[in-house]
Amino acid sequence: MSPVSSHSPHGQSPLRTVQVLGGGNAGSSAHVRSLASGLVARGVKVTVCAPVEADRIYDFTGAGAEHVHVPRSSDPGSVAALRAACADADLVHAHGLHASFRAVLALSGRRTPLVVTWHDRARAEGARAHLVRLLERRVVKAASVVLGATSALVDRARTTGARDARLAAVALPGPRRTVRLEDPERLRPKVRAELGAIGRPLLMAVGSLDRHRGYDTLLDASRAWRALDPVPLVVIAGEGPLRAELQSRIEDEELPVRLIGRRDDVTDLLAAADLALLSSSWESRSLLAQEALQARVPLVATDVGSMPELVGDAAELVPYGDPQALADAVVRLLGDPARCEELREKGVRQAATWPTEDETVAQVLSVYDELTQPRPLI
Repeated sequence: MSPVSSHSPHGQSPLRTVQVLGGGNAGSSAHVRSLASGLVARGVKVTVCAPVEADRIYDFTGAGAEHVHVPRSSDPGSVAALRAACADADLVHAHGLHASFRAVLALSGRRTPLVVTWHDRARAEGARAHLVRLLERRVVKAASVVLGATSALVDRARTTGARDARLAAVALPGPRRTVRLEDPERLRPKVRAELGAIGRPLLMAVGSLDRHRGYDTLLDASRAWRALDPVPLVVIAGEGPLRAELQSRIEDEELPVRLIGRRDDVTDLLAAADLALLSSSWESRSLLAQEALQARVPLVATDVGSMPELVGDAAELVPYGDPQALADAVVRLLGDPARCEELREKGVRQAATWPTEDETVAQVLSVYDELTQPRPLI
């Protein structure tokens, strides 16, 4: 890792940074937790401005950062709280569009450098899509540097007007479970028994129960799997507004699907699965895809967004919204152990190409230094 500075532009006190987080995205929240830990270890003072529930889940204070509760809304009270938290910052780093917009409002009239990381594309339709584009334009024009988690996001930032947009090194943070009490091989049958997958394949999906996750397509595909013997069990871990609608379909159509709510043991759930499924309409750096490949679990995912860039040839990719293609891919893999083993090996090799947490922190610190270190007079 190349040497980086962790000092303020004055060369004495530690660099003071504020990380601004909306708290609604698991990937960006886990990234900020990892980033905070790495920055603190290198002598940087870190304040994380995020909703209190985000600190409860991701424990920013446990990483050595100070946590300041700032609600997700952009009302004057939230902006004022953020402005106060940023008063002594040498640099502010905001994650996601709405957190970045709040940071722009909070820094109005100040010369504090603003770094923005886009982890995903904001999803909106109709009039709201126009509003999103306006927010994006306002944010990228105010940001000193925009970091995009994927090439597509970097291109989007540039076409929107960013003066400096770069591809971000965004590492997959450590396991979502913080303590492993049992050996994975002994834990696997216990997890499968708890889920009701004894003597049958276990297909695992993880993510919020929102429309863009494509769970309607997943439920459609599960109808075809009822003809298999034994019938695979589909387990979906996550919460969201579609829970009642999805549960009603599962019961009415007698589908082999279980909704198990939000879980903090996703690492163990994946390790117990035969296949991981991802049916979304859009993905950037999907946490599920990364965790599945690292856990040597064959992945079937939709060929959308930056999925091909992320997984390469280490997963079975199918068109979005095509339940037959999804069903067929799963049936093929369940009947082809050799192909599953090939995907496991390819997944390990693909995961080795992703940036590490150290590399992620090093890149971010180099950007911070560019923006805060005094430049020599020529």
